[in-house]
Order: sequence, then C-alpha cells, then structure tokens
Amino acid sequence: MSFLTAEWRKLAFANYIIDPKVLAPYVPFGTELDLWQGKCYVSLVGFMFVNVRVLGIKVPFHVNFEEVNLRFYVRRLEAGEWKRGVVFIKEIVPKHAITFVANTIYQENYQTLKMRHRWEASDTDRLVEYQWKMKQNWYTFQVTADRQPQKIALGGEIEFITEHYWGYAHAGPQKSNEYEVTHPKWEHYPVQNYKIDVDYGKVYGPAFAFLNQEQPSTVMLAEGSAITVEGKRKIS
Repeated sequence: MSFLTAEWRKLAFANYIIDPKVLAPYVPFGTELDLWQGKCYVSLVGFMFVNVRVLGIKVPFHVNFEEVNLRFYVRRLEAGEWKRGVVFIKEIVPKHAITFVANTIYQENYQTLKMRHRWEASDTDRLVEYQWKMKQNWYTFQVTADRQPQKIALGGEIEFITEHYWGYAHAGPQKSNEYEVTHPKWEHYPVQNYKIDVDYGKVYGPAFAFLNQEQPSTVMLAEGSAITVEGKRKIS
C-alpha cells in the first residue's frame, strides 16, 4: 500500500537558472545535480493537495490543503539507469500534523504557516494564486494562464521540470532517504502573466536572498493529477 495517496492540482512553477555552487551544500548523499541543457534550476512551486489519504485513511481536517515549496533537481544512478528526483529546500503547509509526519518520517524540511489560495476561471483564462503568512507578511505567487490545457511538449523545459519521479532528503552523514512519487504525464496551461511577491531570504534563508533580484526563466501552470507517495528507503 502507498504511504500517501492524493491529487496535486493547479501546480504553479517559477523556475530560476542559478549557479550550481549555491545548491552544492544541499545535494543529498548518493545524488548529483540534474541539469537541463547545462542549466541548473531551482523552482518555487505552489499547488493544492486534494483528497489526501495516509495509508488509505482520510485524516479529518487534513484532506485538502495548500503547499508552497522551493525545490531543485537531482539524479541518481542505479543499476545503469538514472533516477531523476527533487530535493526540497523547504515545504510550507498549513497543517501541523503534516509537518510533523513529513519531518519525522521523511526527514524533509516542512514548516507550518497560515495559507490561503484562490482559483478563478473566465471564458478565456484562469487565475491561480497561493499565499502564505510569515510573521506579519503575506507572500504571494499568482499565475494567469489560458483557460484550456495543452499537452506538454517532449524534450522541453516544462517536461524536464515536471518529469521527476523521486524524492531525496538528507538522513545523516553519508545517508539519504529515497522515495518514489507516481503520477501520469501532466498537461499545462500556457501562462499569460504572473506575480511573485516573496522575500526569498526571509522565507528560505540567506543563501537564497539573491532570488529577490532575479527574474524566473519560465513560469508554468500544470493541471496535475492523482499521485502516490511510496514508502522511503535509506541510501548509504
């Protein structure tokens, strides 16, 4: 049985090209940075968890909720094949129990903050917005996109960002956790405009404060799908 089943819906991505040296201290044991056309990416991602079940059970008041994270991309060679995965700098959710389970079992870096979201759709476009409150500040990631989704082109940047099916996290000296995330290929909504009002240094630490002056190379909106998160295993 999968550890967690859910849907990830309306995933907004802001992708920044950065110096790989920034991420070197965060790369888990047994993995290396995964580059696309020689470029290293970090992504701000906001989305909704919907219909969440843990070991097949719905936990009251923890079924639907927002998440915003900052993540980057790695790969791991096993049995001659590359596993392509993600590493999270920090994941923000509005539920303390989710934070406790993720940090305890998967050694992730979750933080619980007040959050809210807004989805609106007209005949021609759709708006997706995620907000989170740290101290007295509300931060915002908002995307306006086409109303109708399209297939994600093969071999492009959008496919690279969305086609990572493993999660990795530090688990101690010379150790890391690995877990699989399953989902079908997604569709995306071509983005028309976006708004990012985030203090990266305050939210994600001084090492990422430089992103306040950077513009994302791309902004994307994926529809998402049903997903599973499988049990972890240790790599050492």
